[in-house]
Amino acid sequence: MTISTVTVNYSEAQTGEVIEQYTQGVSVENIATALGKSTRSIIAKLSKEGVYKPKAKVSASTRITKSQIIEKIAAKLGVPSEQLESLEKATKEALELVALACYAE
Repeated sequence: MTISTVTVNYSEAQTGEVIEQYTQGVSVENIATALGKSTRSIIAKLSKEGVYKPKAKVSASTRITKSQIIEKIAAKLGVPSEQLESLEKATKEALELVALACYAE
């Protein structure tokens, strides 16, 4: 016959402290550091307790596409965006740098 023991990761006091700090606006990262736990552990505990609210995700409608960046560059240069069509192959980061340079003048 084997006897299994259950390891408790959070005492009731720790659970209460985590919930209290989180509801007061302390970041999950700071709570994790203070308790010597991982961020994922704190998030899991808050989720289990029904308290955790995930960060809002950036929706696709708020992201700027490479095509939109190319259109801005074309407008600044005064050329049709079709003439800059090959820029679609560039990385988004590179296009953003070019756009910043165009508008920095």
